[in-house]
Amino acid sequence: MNQSYEALRRGAAWVDLVGRGKIRAYGEDRVRLVHAMCTNHVEQLREGQGCYAFFLTAQGRILADAHILALPDHLLLDTNPETKQRLYEHLDKYIIADDVTLEDGTANTATVGVEGPKAREILKELNLATPEQPYSFELCGSWIVLRASAAGADGFMIFVPAAQLAELVSRLECAGMVKAQPEDVNVVRLENAYARYGVDFSDGNIPQETQLMHALHFAKGCYLGQEIVERVRSRGHVNRLLVPLDIEAETAPVPGTKILAGDKEAGQVTSAAYSPARGKVAGFGILRAESLNATLTADGAVIRVRPGAAPARP
Repeated sequence: MNQSYEALRRGAAWVDLVGRGKIRAYGEDRVRLVHAMCTNHVEQLREGQGCYAFFLTAQGRILADAHILALPDHLLLDTNPETKQRLYEHLDKYIIADDVTLEDGTANTATVGVEGPKAREILKELNLATPEQPYSFELCGSWIVLRASAAGADGFMIFVPAAQLAELVSRLECAGMVKAQPEDVNVVRLENAYARYGVDFSDGNIPQETQLMHALHFAKGCYLGQEIVERVRSRGHVNRLLVPLDIEAETAPVPGTKILAGDKEAGQVTSAAYSPARGKVAGFGILRAESLNATLTADGAVIRVRPGAAPARP
C-alpha cells in the first residue's frame, strides 16, 4: 500500500480539486431564484450554513449537483468541473425580471480537499476552521472551509483565491500532509461508498434513483422538476437504484459491464476499483430494484450489494 492511500485511510492527505466550478449569485432575488431551481431548501439557510442539492431539468433528470453556501452578500455554488458551464447557463436562462447577477469565479478560486481521520486534528493545529455540521462553513479571512468530503471520509474542502493556493499547500505539507493521488482518492471513495456525479449517476437519472435523499426537501414548495420527484415519492417505488457493490475479484470490471441475475441482465457497473484494504473490488452499480437480493455476477465474478445498500453522504 502506498503513502497516499494510507494517508487517506489512516492519516490525512490533501486533494487537488482543480477546476471545481464556483458560481456566485448576487442580488435581492438570488435566494428566491436558486431555491426555485434546486431540490433542497435554500430559503431556510442562514449565514454560514450550506446544503447539497440537485438541479433538475423539467423532466426531473439531474442536470448537476452542487454545494450551496449562504454568504453575507451572495450564494456560492460549488459544483463539479464537468457541470460548471451547464449549471451557469441553466440558471442564467431563468433570470428574467429577477434582481440576480451571476458571476463565474472558477478561474480565480482554487479548491483543496483535506481528507482522512486526522484531517480535523491537523486543521486545528494550523488554526484553520473545522466546522462540525455537514455543509456548514467558516470564513478564515479570504479562505472558506466547508464541511464536505471529496472521498467520503472525514473531510473538508478549502476554497482560496487562486493566487494563494501555493501558500495553502505549503502549510498543509509542512504539517505532514501528503498529496493524494487521483487513483487513490478513487479507491477510497469507492470503499466509502461515495457516489460521484458524471461517474455513478448523471442526467440519465432522476433523484430517487441515486438514494441521496439528503439532497431533497419535500416541503420546500415548487421547483423545476418537482412534479416528477413528487410523482415518484407518491408512488413509493423506483425501478432501479444506485447501490454500492462488493465484487469478489482482483480486477475491476470496466464501467458499463453488465450485471447479471442468473442469465438475465439486472443492471450495470458504473465504477469500480480494487481495494487493498478489503481484498476485493469495491464499486457502484445501477440495479433493477427487484434484483437487489438476487445472486449477481459480472464478468463471472460474484457481486454482493453492500450492506446498507445506499451511497454515503457526499
